[in-house]
Amino acid sequence: MLPSVDPDLIRVLGDPLRLRIVTLLARETLCTTHLVEETGAKQTNLSNHMKLLREAGVVETEPCGRFTYYKLRPEALAGLSEQFAALAESARTAAENKRACP
Repeated sequence: MLPSVDPDLIRVLGDPLRLRIVTLLARETLCTTHLVEETGAKQTNLSNHMKLLREAGVVETEPCGRFTYYKLRPEALAGLSEQFAALAESARTAAENKRACP
C-alpha cells in the first residue's frame, strides 16, 4: 500500500510564516511577544497562525502569568518525517515499475 502524507499538516506547514515559527520553536520555547519580535508579524495575525499550529498538533501552549509560551511538539514533525521517508522508499522501489501504455 502506498504511504500517505497528512495533507492537513502539509497545508499548515506550507505557509511561510508558520514554517518560520516552527523553525524558531525548534530552537527554543518562545512567548507571543518573542514571536512577534522575531517574525515582524502583527500580534493578531500571529495569534491566528498559532491557533492553526495548535489545532494541527504541531505546537502546544504553556501559560506563564499573563504570557503564553509556545513549544514545538517534536513527535508531530517526526511522524511527518516518517511519512515522507516511507513515501521516498516506495518511490525507490517503484522506479522499476512502469505501467505499459495502452
